[in-house]
Amino acid sequence: MNGLSFMNVGAANAASSYSSIILIVLMIALMYFFMIRPQQKQRKQHQDMMSQLHKGDEVVTIGRMHGKIDSINREDKTVTLDCEGIYLTFDMVAIARVVKSADQTAADDEASDSDSATNDSNNSEKDNDNSEK
Repeated sequence: MNGLSFMNVGAANAASSYSSIILIVLMIALMYFFMIRPQQKQRKQHQDMMSQLHKGDEVVTIGRMHGKIDSINREDKTVTLDCEGIYLTFDMVAIARVVKSADQTAADDEASDSDSATNDSNNSEKDNDNSEK
């Protein structure tokens, strides 16, 4: 009878050790999906953003300073920002986000130029209509 009870205890210990191993593996998997993987995605997005920086992009630094990129030195991994006439050099990792890319800024400028030209022509037509009355 004593031999059977020891076998039952041994089987219970083996089942207990398997369940604890499964629990540890499950915890590691959860840590990976909730902590490590999102950080890797965020790092990759930031690296993609850094590789797409161009002169004229409006950016915000990690210190919340706003400026326009004046020059980029990819060898030294630095960027020079024009902050209202003051030129400051930062490490590229100090760029937190791009507010407006140079392409988007140029498109906005063209749109505002065409809007102002349209408004000027509309105003001159209104002036002509008013002078005829």
